Amino acid sequence: MTETKSFTSFKRFYPYYLKEHRNKTCRRLHFIGSSLVLLLTGYALISSQFVLLWLLPVIGYGFAWVGHFFFEKNRPATFKHPLYSLWGDWVMFKDILMGKIKW
Repeated sequence: MTETKSFTSFKRFYPYYLKEHRNKTCRRLHFIGSSLVLLLTGYALISSQFVLLWLLPVIGYGFAWVGHFFFEKNRPATFKHPLYSLWGDWVMFKDILMGKIKW
């Protein structure tokens, strides 16, 4: 599958997404970024410091994009498939937590 391929479902997209995340360091950076997004969200809500929520995309995408540009050496799927890619981030996060994907 190529990056320009049109996907008709997330079920068809996810195998492509996983192929774009073969590098262990890239997956780890995704996992760290997603974990920090959850922690910051919780902190912002508990402390009522809602302005911190503006940092969520910087943290989430920042870690992921460093993984892609410097370790995976590819363009993040976010650029062509933003919603499926976001969904893929959280499914991969869950799969790492469940031990289905090595990190």
